Amino acid sequence: MEPVLIMGGSGQAGAGTAAVLRQWHPELPLTLAGRDLDRVRKVADGLGAATAVTIDLRRDDLGLPDGQEYSAVVAAVWDSHLNGLRYAQGRGLPYLSISNGLVDLAPEVFAVAQRASAPVLLASHSFAGLAVLAALDAARWFERIDSVRITLILDELDAGGPAAVADLDRLMAATSAGLVRRDGVFTWVDGEEARVEVATADGVVLPGQTIAIPDVPSVALATGAPDVRFDFAVGESAGRRGGGPASVEVGIDLEGTGRGGTPLGVSRRLVHPEGQRPLTALGVALGVERLVGLRGEPVAPGVHAPEALLDPALAVERMVDAGTVLTDT
Repeated sequence: MEPVLIMGGSGQAGAGTAAVLRQWHPELPLTLAGRDLDRVRKVADGLGAATAVTIDLRRDDLGLPDGQEYSAVVAAVWDSHLNGLRYAQGRGLPYLSISNGLVDLAPEVFAVAQRASAPVLLASHSFAGLAVLAALDAARWFERIDSVRITLILDELDAGGPAAVADLDRLMAATSAGLVRRDGVFTWVDGEEARVEVATADGVVLPGQTIAIPDVPSVALATGAPDVRFDFAVGESAGRRGGGPASVEVGIDLEGTGRGGTPLGVSRRLVHPEGQRPLTALGVALGVERLVGLRGEPVAPGVHAPEALLDPALAVERMVDAGTVLTDT
C-alpha cells in the first residue's frame, strides 16, 4: 500500500492520528507533511515506517515531490485553499478533513458535487465524529427518539496547538448563532436564546452556548429526533480541578420511548482524562482506516459523513480502549 499523506502531520491532531494508526497497523506507511521539515521529521522518526515532507497549501501540487503516490490524503490542518482536496480528487484518492465549521462546509461539498472522483469524508464534527457515534450507539436502546442534547466541555488550557486555536477563533468568528433542530425544523438561534449552562462531571456549572456544528444535522437525520442541540462550554475541567491534567467531557442526553412504547431516557457521559487530543486522533484514525480499506467494504466516491461509514459500537469500544471513561444512567 502507498503511504497515507497527513497534512499537518506535526500538529496535535496529525501527530496523534499517526501514532494511533501506527499502533493499529504497524506496517502502514505514513507520510507526514508540514511547513517545518525538522519538526515533521522528528515526529516521523519517532513512528517508524514514516517519512517527512514539506508542504505548501497555497500550491495546486502542495509542493510535494513529483512521482510519489499516496493511498489517501488527510487534512489534519485547515485546507485553506482546498488544494489538498483538489490534489486528492485529481488522483482519485480518498480525502478526510476535520477543520471546517458547519457554515463553511459548502465549498467542500460543492467541490465534490462537481467532481465525485473519490470518497470524501467530511469529519469536522467534534472529535471527527466520535460524539455522534457515541450518541448513535446509545440510540440502539430506543424505539423512537424525541430529543438529543450533546454537551462538550473543553478545558481552557486544552485548546490545542496554534492551528487548533486559529481554527476555533475562525469558526467562532464565522457566526455567533447556533443551529438546532426544533420540532423537526433546523433553526438558527442567537443571543440570549443561544446561551446555556453546562454542568461538569463534578457538578460545577459553566456558562456555555449553543453552537453550529455538523454533529447537529448528523444526529438529527440519523436518529430522526425532531429536537437536537449541541451546547459548548470552555472552563476549568473537573480533571484539572481535582489536581490532575485538563480533561474533556461529553454529555449525551436522549429522550424518547423504548421497546413497547415505554418512556425512556438515557444520559451518557464520556470523560477523557488527557483532554481532547486522544479523542480527535482516534476519530480521524477510524476514518482513515475505513477509507483506505483496512476495515469494511470499499468506500464509493462522493461525500460521506462519519456515521455513514463507521460502526458506532466499534467507535465506543475504541474510545474505552483509549482511556475514555464512559458511564450510562
